[in-house]
Amino acid sequence: MTDIAEVTASPSPDLLTPDNCAVLFVDHQPQMFFGTGSGDRTAIINSAVGLAKAAKVFDVPVVLSTVAAESFSGPIMPQLAEVFPGQEIVDRTTMNAWEDPAFVEAVKATGRKKIVIAGLWTEVCVVLPALSALAQGYEVYVVTDASGGVSPQAHEHAVQRMIQAGAVPVTWVQVLLELQRDWARGETYVPVTEVVKQHGGAYGLGLVYAQAVIGAHAAG
Repeated sequence: MTDIAEVTASPSPDLLTPDNCAVLFVDHQPQMFFGTGSGDRTAIINSAVGLAKAAKVFDVPVVLSTVAAESFSGPIMPQLAEVFPGQEIVDRTTMNAWEDPAFVEAVKATGRKKIVIAGLWTEVCVVLPALSALAQGYEVYVVTDASGGVSPQAHEHAVQRMIQAGAVPVTWVQVLLELQRDWARGETYVPVTEVVKQHGGAYGLGLVYAQAVIGAHAAG
């Protein structure tokens, strides 16, 4: 039972913070997008870039990875490369990124035990490393709207499989706002609202309206 006397105004350790997580982008490449049919591909691109900018704002470590970039799948989508210019991209032959030593070493180098992952396709290149990371003690958060599968059923079944194994489904806006958490955090207030205005759809337009009508410091 809960001891009311012990209740404090403190966050759950399950919450994502800029200091406890890393973000992994797996196989956001042209050939993979060509086969994505679980949702609107433009929306997936927007969500992936929004997630990338969220990580950038809070200086969260990021691992970028591709599969067979030169022989089959093409380069990582330029919108992601633009957010992280000059960052090394781990290219693999393995569908399961967690079977590639360079990828795993890059994840280990972040020093984080909470993994936020997004990729194409959900049922292969997301579920396989997610299950593998869970098996080795990592906490895994799957960004479902920044990921896509070959069909709605394939995407949903993969998400359910990961949930059953212990992964937590999230969206990119959820990650962004969980990292900010307090609108009084002035150092990231403006960058966060800019990301929302650029990639948050109707929420972003609402923020534009609020700031124009109510004032520059209208919260999200």
